[in-house]
Amino acid sequence: MTPPRRFTSLAALGAAAVFLLSWAGLHTAWYDDAEIVDTPVYERYGTAIEDGAVPYRDLEPEYPPGALPAFVVPALLSSGSDGFRDAFEALMALFGVATVVLTAVALRGLGASRARSVAALGLVAGFPLLLGSVVLTRFDLYPAALVAAALAALVHGRDRLGSGLLGAAIAVKLYPGVLVPLAVAYVWRRRGRREALVCLGIAAVVVAATFVPFLVLAPGGVAESIGRQLSRPLQIESLGASLYLAAHHLFGLGVEMRSGHGSQNVHATGTGLAAVLASAVQVAVLVWIWLRRPATAAELVRWSAAALVAFVALGKVLSPQFLIWLVPAVALVAGLTGARAAVLLAAALVLTQLWFPSRYWELARELDGNVVALVLARDLVLLGVLAVLVSSRRAAPRST
Repeated sequence: MTPPRRFTSLAALGAAAVFLLSWAGLHTAWYDDAEIVDTPVYERYGTAIEDGAVPYRDLEPEYPPGALPAFVVPALLSSGSDGFRDAFEALMALFGVATVVLTAVALRGLGASRARSVAALGLVAGFPLLLGSVVLTRFDLYPAALVAAALAALVHGRDRLGSGLLGAAIAVKLYPGVLVPLAVAYVWRRRGRREALVCLGIAAVVVAATFVPFLVLAPGGVAESIGRQLSRPLQIESLGASLYLAAHHLFGLGVEMRSGHGSQNVHATGTGLAAVLASAVQVAVLVWIWLRRPATAAELVRWSAAALVAFVALGKVLSPQFLIWLVPAVALVAGLTGARAAVLLAAALVLTQLWFPSRYWELARELDGNVVALVLARDLVLLGVLAVLVSSRRAAPRST
């Protein structure tokens, strides 16, 4: 039985308060001891644009055009590095609260029970304490909030709105593109081919409206930004890299770290081929997931969570902030499947915090065996989340 609207409202407000308490907690205790931050890069982008620089022509952001407000808004609202960081954190906290509230809206659309709603919102509200301070200094809550909004709209039958929001999310960070085939199939099975194509067109128009102005002004810069992301080598935290590092410690395989593309990457015999194979496996699994063609809202959120986990777990790059993308989607999955996936995801978040950021340079510079074990364990747990999501033969009943 779906709880009354008043319960949903109170649950959302309570979860938002818990999220803000979690956010405050990241500024205390061990969370504040060591940080690896991206905010200076964001500040450089934001202040340059504020001073009149044209993105992709006068400076080279590595992110899609939709991400630029996350850099420009804090720059406009602050002065100095400390002011920028405070404004950036406040903006991300707002996106975090939005993610919590939108998750509550989606849970109502899914007909989630009170117990399931409380558990799901608890994960979304408390995950910053599980993952750690990386949440404060990356802008990934921005696209995560848009994905949560898109899923909430779709499960409430607002297909065109959901498609537009999905397009907006893609314009911020490309990863939500893996949800487009599932959203189109979901609309197709419920409302027919014509409406599905309309929704696909809406998503495409939103993406185009964001990219086209910059493609006109600086086509080479935009192409280089996208190409830089697609051509990245085997990053040191990815599953493929962690297997190489494990072989280094277990069998003496020669491995070294090389910096490039804004990250630290593993270099050894065959790593180039391994990166290609990782991408091939990632695409193959995603295609298999897309062919599930969800017909119900419960199936949509389950296969959407599976697609996001597959994209993260099987990719050649796996930065800690990527786990932010998974939290709201996994929290929406119903039944025992959802509960198991949520527990495993929580374990992956904690395993990440055990070495990032405090021991990251032990991994990157020293290839420390203990840290390698933690990274490999985290990557294998993410595979476990994926296995749980795809192994269930059917979605849990709507009333669970």
